[in-house]
Amino acid sequence: MPRTFAYARVSTTGQTTENQIQEIQAAGFNVEPRRIITETVSGSTAIAQRQGFTRLMDKLESGDFLIVTKLDRLGRDAIDVSSTVKALAEIGVRVHCLALGGVDLASSAGTMTMNVLNAVAQFERDLLIERTQSGLMRAKAEGKILGRPSTLSDKQKQDARDDLATGISVSAVARKFATSRQTIMRVRDEGSRSVRS
Repeated sequence: MPRTFAYARVSTTGQTTENQIQEIQAAGFNVEPRRIITETVSGSTAIAQRQGFTRLMDKLESGDFLIVTKLDRLGRDAIDVSSTVKALAEIGVRVHCLALGGVDLASSAGTMTMNVLNAVAQFERDLLIERTQSGLMRAKAEGKILGRPSTLSDKQKQDARDDLATGISVSAVARKFATSRQTIMRVRDEGSRSVRS
């Protein structure tokens, strides 16, 4: 007899999966509490690396139903979601997404709908990346300094270079200026670049 499972995910500990579970129940699905898998993990984490979803995969059998409220609960991007739904379909699990009207994602209509929505989501992510890169290029062109502010002043940088030139180790200089070895190595490399140019 087919069983019904629910998967609910939130990204941060300040959020709760309770709304997703209520939404699933309000849609008429009576899921036993032991078949509701919840977890707090970033959406950028691939589904194969999510402990809760891995436990769920171990429980699912052919003929079972998996309910999610939205596609983004299932994966970090279009490819991840598609491969997850495909893997579930291969073991005979039907996936229903409430945001898509409860359509079975493994059906022809579900696959088409999911692909269109995933393509739109990917397009929006790509646009965001393009706008961010464009803004960074404009800021650079205007002479703005990007990145974290330096932990050392110009004088401290020069003093660190002087110390290194006298043979003091990177670690010792880092301790002297209460900073990391990487910072001192960056200062050293900046100094050698400016000498060459």
